[in-house]
Amino acid sequence: MTNANLYARLDTAMQAAGTKPAFVPTAGNGLRYDQVRSVTARLANMLVARGVRPGDRVTVQVEKSITAVCLYLAVLKVGAVYNPLNTAYTTAELDYFIGDAEPSLIVVPKAVKAAVAALPVARTAKAIETLEADGTGSILDLAFAQSDLHQTVVRTPKDMAALLYTSGTTGRSKGAMISHENLVSNAETLVDYWGFGAQDVLLHALPIFHVHGLFVALHTALMSGNTMLWHAKFDLDAALADLPKATVMMGVPTFYTRLLGSKHFSAETCRKLRLVIAGSAPLLAETHIAFKARTGLDIVERYGMTETGMITSNPYKDGERVAGTVGFALPGVSVRVTAADGKALPAGEPGVLEVSGPNVFAGYWRNPEKTKEEFRADGYFITGDVSVIAPDGRVSIVGRAKDLIISGGYNVYPKEIEDEINAIPGVGEAAVIGLPHPDFGEGVAAVITAAPGQTAPTEAEIIGRLAGRLAKFKQPKCVFLVAELPRNAMGKVQKAELRKTYNGTFAG
Repeated sequence: MTNANLYARLDTAMQAAGTKPAFVPTAGNGLRYDQVRSVTARLANMLVARGVRPGDRVTVQVEKSITAVCLYLAVLKVGAVYNPLNTAYTTAELDYFIGDAEPSLIVVPKAVKAAVAALPVARTAKAIETLEADGTGSILDLAFAQSDLHQTVVRTPKDMAALLYTSGTTGRSKGAMISHENLVSNAETLVDYWGFGAQDVLLHALPIFHVHGLFVALHTALMSGNTMLWHAKFDLDAALADLPKATVMMGVPTFYTRLLGSKHFSAETCRKLRLVIAGSAPLLAETHIAFKARTGLDIVERYGMTETGMITSNPYKDGERVAGTVGFALPGVSVRVTAADGKALPAGEPGVLEVSGPNVFAGYWRNPEKTKEEFRADGYFITGDVSVIAPDGRVSIVGRAKDLIISGGYNVYPKEIEDEINAIPGVGEAAVIGLPHPDFGEGVAAVITAAPGQTAPTEAEIIGRLAGRLAKFKQPKCVFLVAELPRNAMGKVQKAELRKTYNGTFAG
């Protein structure tokens, strides 16, 4: 029987890479590929010794480190299920995730171990171990008492490899069950589509509790035997120092706006870059254009979700990379746009994007009702993203269905208004939200930041500029100026926070 375990696929590539550097950190010691395999095997034996069995969940809330990557690989190797948690979650929030996932092992920094151990839900775990930001901790101490020989556990394509919780912007977070097939198929597709080869050097500055840094960046690099320039987080000076050595960079839009804000960032900085990828949050067309003007490089914007991995991408080899769009469905992935009743809509008409393919998750952990609700009878997953598919198949994301504003009975798509406001001189970035309104049900409101070093336009100036460009019902009824927009760890604007902050604006 062929082993469908993702680790088996990655191990083949790592073995071929031999003594090549795998991780080169900004400080401290890195690891060669042969060392990654050795540490991973020791950690795998440690997991088994701590009672972790195939199918068990391993909950991990730690800072980014090379050891943390090896732990992830070891969890795959023993056939267990990796459950990474955002490092920003509080102990109170961990109570929900641990209670829901029921992990066999919990790994956290030493500073919070006692607080986690005190949670009643944590008592079902066989052990709680530690891992620090510098890569040290009890898991490593225990691992080096183990052999570096370990037989990778056989998994089927449908076996669960990871349990990732959604951001929970509406209601409780749901655990997405990600299979080995989901991860292998998506990684292999991206390696081919984006032209990855053994010669590539990836600048990795993303967090690894999220799909972008953990699955997209890490899997494509490991599967290609790349060297990774390993950054604990995005630091502008460190990125500027390492970019001349990199051939590939993956980032969220704020990475690129910060680079563009530096007078030291130039085409020379990017002289070896062949591929620059943006995701996890919408990339402003202005950022795309400014990056091209500064460096000569077109950023490749792509689109995906926790539940599906990557769905679409602007082309790397053949075709135009169009600013403001997320490109075409990846090979083997099928997309369509539907109305609320599930009826397919024609090209050019906005509706909810649905997706089918080997990248689509199995469903929500212990939540068959929600799983049934989010899938069509023919197997398509309902993303909840309002999108438009052009006649040539190119996809544009209009916004989240939950962010749709219904004002006076008319549908208002925030992105259309945001694009118009972002084009006004002096505006840094706009977020458009709907707020309760006594006459219209919802009134359109805009929250803006000033462009760096510029004075933001006034509310009257913005509304005046939009008057001839947008229908009256789409025009903001008020504009708020803020120093910065609230974002999550991956750079997505948190519109729920804005709605909470400005709720009551139109009352009375």
